[in-house]
Amino acid sequence: ALVLKENGQMMDYNTNMKNINWYPGHMKKTRELIEENLKMVDLVIEVVDARIPVSSRNPIIDDLIKGKRRVIALNKSDLADSRASEQWIKHFKGEGYDALAMDCAKGSGVNQLFKLLTAIQEEKDKERMRKKPLRMMIVGVPNVGKSSLINRMTGRKSAKTGDKPGVTRGKQWLALKNGMQLLDTPGILWPKFQDPKAGLDLAFCGSIRDEIIDQADLALELIKVLQKDYPDELVARYKLDEISGDALVNMESIAAKRGFILQGKRIDYARCARTVLDEFRSGKIGNITLEKADD
Repeated sequence: ALVLKENGQMMDYNTNMKNINWYPGHMKKTRELIEENLKMVDLVIEVVDARIPVSSRNPIIDDLIKGKRRVIALNKSDLADSRASEQWIKHFKGEGYDALAMDCAKGSGVNQLFKLLTAIQEEKDKERMRKKPLRMMIVGVPNVGKSSLINRMTGRKSAKTGDKPGVTRGKQWLALKNGMQLLDTPGILWPKFQDPKAGLDLAFCGSIRDEIIDQADLALELIKVLQKDYPDELVARYKLDEISGDALVNMESIAAKRGFILQGKRIDYARCARTVLDEFRSGKIGNITLEKADD
């Protein structure tokens, strides 16, 4: 593995990028909150990152929610590969869930979600002796866009949003314009990632705090994925002459093209790493999905 040293050079060091372990105390409280309030809701809206629909789904959610009706919102679909998102929606519907692609930051897919919720409300009204507003719970790991979705659904800034994971705190019942009620929950990660790829995917997308993992290492791992699955996008974004099979060579080529050079013609790996990660997360490299439904 590689790590950035104080002099700006990449040096060998002995660590294991695969053992990402991050579980703040409030995550345990979130699990308890979900368990305590699940019986009060009619359905659960699970928000996932459309670029990593599996890695951004906490496996304990399935155990907690069990037979409760679920809507899966593939948020940040504007950053994802649209063809891959279509396959994921088909996949989730095949598993018995409602699913739709969304861009909560811009409001895309919100009207479609409300139409779906209205249809579910009508179904429930037929089953009940007394009509009452649909109640739902919204869940998801940090930084998948839960707060942005809530703000779109309520029509106001009811929940805090931010680029840093872990902004939402505590329990919030919110009323929607149509009378439906929504319970927000803080983002919940799991104690340790059984699949190393899930930890890396979440880190690539910013769902794990950047302080947890060395950024030069993380960017190098991301380049490995992109050079294999999205080489054309990498070449186009950084005007590379060619793609190497060596991620470090590609990283150095990116740095050279962008002028990330320190005194003594040394490569500024730190700046290059920040740029690659930021431009992937903002969609500037291209519409990229790191997990495919048919893999």
